[in-house]
Amino acid sequence: MKRVADIVISLISILLLSPLLLALALIILIADGTPVLYTQKRIGKDEKLFTIYKFRTMKNGTRVAASGDLTESEAQIIPGGRLLRKLSLDELPQLFNILRGDMSLIGPRPLIPEEEEIRELRRKYNVYSVRPGLTGLAQINGRDRLSCEEKALLDKEYVEHCGVGADIAILLKTVRKVLGMSDVIEGSDQP
Repeated sequence: MKRVADIVISLISILLLSPLLLALALIILIADGTPVLYTQKRIGKDEKLFTIYKFRTMKNGTRVAASGDLTESEAQIIPGGRLLRKLSLDELPQLFNILRGDMSLIGPRPLIPEEEEIRELRRKYNVYSVRPGLTGLAQINGRDRLSCEEKALLDKEYVEHCGVGADIAILLKTVRKVLGMSDVIEGSDQP
């Protein structure tokens, strides 16, 4: 049932948001040229790697790192990129990942392979038994402000208690968080 909902919601969202997706692509193209999309290997269900799609917000050649670890982010972000990230608009191409089956609308966020500490905790907590999501419990409970242990525990909680009601609640809280632009930390914003 969840997979069917993911397909229907992602397809409808892509269709409805297509003017916005095209406008964002044009803004990135004008601001910093091609490519408009950023692709990266992420860890998915059963620890299989997949290619994630995002709108590019950083200059070409920026090193691969988690957002909070990218200390030079201010110098590397393209014009308008900070706003795209704060509003999570850079994540919209992941609707195609959801449609393909790499991801789900709700679930633990997919990690880059270099995030070893949280990757090990997720193994311990059986988090890789579900598809990663566009949003999840960690995103609505602190996002970048959480430690690896806190994120992994929230991921574990989701895996153990996931269901339709929880997914709807997470989705509604995500909308509030995104519109409030809260809990997004770039490397240069570290407390």
